[in-house]
Amino acid sequence: MMYGFGDDPNPLPETVTLVEEIVVEYVTDLAHKAQDIGSKRGKLSVEDFLFLIRKDLPKLNRCTELLSMQEELKQARKAFEVDEDKLAALE
Repeated sequence: MMYGFGDDPNPLPETVTLVEEIVVEYVTDLAHKAQDIGSKRGKLSVEDFLFLIRKDLPKLNRCTELLSMQEELKQARKAFEVDEDKLAALE
């Protein structure tokens, strides 16, 4: 991740550890906040995370893009599913 943003190919281990700690703390905090929001309805959903990042447009746009790609992949997998019963009936 760091190299992708222009860092050295072999960053210092201390730097990697620091960045990892920051990312883990951010994700954990985000999950706890989403869980607090979801507990009002009784379950945690994707919309809870989207609600939390609604003011950060780059993150929101990327999340919606990834969610739509996930849905497209589901549709594509569904199209290629082979039902063995139907296949046996054709033979």
